[in-house]
Amino acid sequence: MKTRFFTLTFVLFTIVSFAQTQTRPTNTVQQKQVSENAIYQLFPTKNYWTFIKLDTRNGKMWQVHFSVKDDGSTGEVILNSLPLVKEEKEVKGRFTLYPTENMYNFILLDQIDGYVYQVQWSMTKENRGVIPIF
Repeated sequence: MKTRFFTLTFVLFTIVSFAQTQTRPTNTVQQKQVSENAIYQLFPTKNYWTFIKLDTRNGKMWQVHFSVKDDGSTGEVILNSLPLVKEEKEVKGRFTLYPTENMYNFILLDQIDGYVYQVQWSMTKENRGVIPIF
């Protein structure tokens, strides 16, 4: 009787431990962990050819394009040219980006004050921008 009890207990603990293992879907964009001392960070989008460059001190951002062809489709486009904090409040690592399920949108977080912004990148100027979320 005792051996059945211990065997049953062992099997249940084994099943529970495997059931708690979680895996990430392979199609999600993952953030690369970067040093807190980094002023600039690149965040991948779900578009192979586009990254977002973030100044982690003040929230300025650029859309970065690259290409493997000589068609002139490389460069940077401004997403946000105005700092989101005053110069005296700039701190390395203050801002960071989080991807959303929508490939064109990210959430920008001010890790000190807690303010959040919707960041939308696009190939067309009218569809790019940074909008505060209240």
